[in-house]
Amino acid sequence: MTDRYRIASADAPSDVPADAPERRGMLRPVLWLVLVLSAATNATMSGIGANPFVGAAFGMVTLACATALVVNHYRHRRR
Repeated sequence: MTDRYRIASADAPSDVPADAPERRGMLRPVLWLVLVLSAATNATMSGIGANPFVGAAFGMVTLACATALVVNHYRHRRR
């Protein structure tokens, strides 16, 4: 709960916490990396005619990473 009677310092905006960039850390870069790698692997497995379940598994990983990136974006966007 925020204290509405507290005077915020001039160097930090009051609506954005000072540690906002550090909170996300390495989550977004790792999600992007896994997204690209799993999409490439999915395309490769589909192209060479490997077991369809392997390609589907990598497709699910790709969809999960894309969903996590969208959720992360909407949770941490500035208003």
